[in-house]
Amino acid sequence: MLSSILLKASRSPGVRRAVVGFPVTRRVVDRFVAGESVESAVRAVRALRADGLTATLDHLGEDTRDATQATAIRDAYVDLLGVLHRAGLADAAEVSVKLSALGQSLPVQGEKLALENARAICEAAEAAGTTVTLDMEDHTTIDSTLRILYELRQDYPWVGAVLQSMLRRTPDDCRDLAGPGSRVRLVKGAYAEPAEVAHTHKPDVDAAYESCVEILMAGGGYPMIASHDPRMIEAAAHAAKAAGRAPGEYEFQMLYGIRTDAQRELAREGERVRIYVPFGTDWYGYFMRRLAERPANVAFFLRALIGR
Repeated sequence: MLSSILLKASRSPGVRRAVVGFPVTRRVVDRFVAGESVESAVRAVRALRADGLTATLDHLGEDTRDATQATAIRDAYVDLLGVLHRAGLADAAEVSVKLSALGQSLPVQGEKLALENARAICEAAEAAGTTVTLDMEDHTTIDSTLRILYELRQDYPWVGAVLQSMLRRTPDDCRDLAGPGSRVRLVKGAYAEPAEVAHTHKPDVDAAYESCVEILMAGGGYPMIASHDPRMIEAAAHAAKAAGRAPGEYEFQMLYGIRTDAQRELAREGERVRIYVPFGTDWYGYFMRRLAERPANVAFFLRALIGR
């Protein structure tokens, strides 16, 4: 119930104004967001690399309202990739892109605009020596996102995809995307979805996650297991072993600021670990989804409010 309320709040302009305008919120946001500037993102990547971790950088923004805004976000990613290259960090960080931020949901040729903008980002990533992953958003965007993915992979076969185990269609999508060289990040999902398209109970989402892990590990692609759940991590390790995969033939992914000790412990054990590092001024939607995912995050927020 709380999760559903928070996810609805993530789309509310009124709640957005209240939360963003509340001074103590900033202290909590800093746990999950690596600052508002490119410089802060680069500092985070350097710190992670020092601990044996790699990063996925997400320039926060979604629900783009016009083509001008979409172009600005595209240019911000291109500039970021140039900074990573010049800083010698392209081997330690890729970028993650929400197609809604690139214009996907605009009413007139939004998908075409998002493809063009994503292609420019992929071109910059290839020049920098790194990769791009396309974030997956709510279920209404999936077919469009997969169409864009397939178009981009004609020229950039390393473009990564994201699949959400909570959606009932995902096992089939896993099979479709488990081919040689295909990079797939598997997450549980963080959007409020109707029961007809999604599992709505945690045990069902977990069971679907484990099933999807097995499909991806048995395939010819590169699975990216994005979870903080120790049971899911253990299940992924077992599935990798059963499929004859060695560390480095898959990776674990976690969010910036969550279970940092576990991130470093996995890296010390020889696993490849990538941290999803969001940055930027448009942090509200991302922040609310992080609160919705785990009760511990809500408790952290409330303690900050009480102690302000």
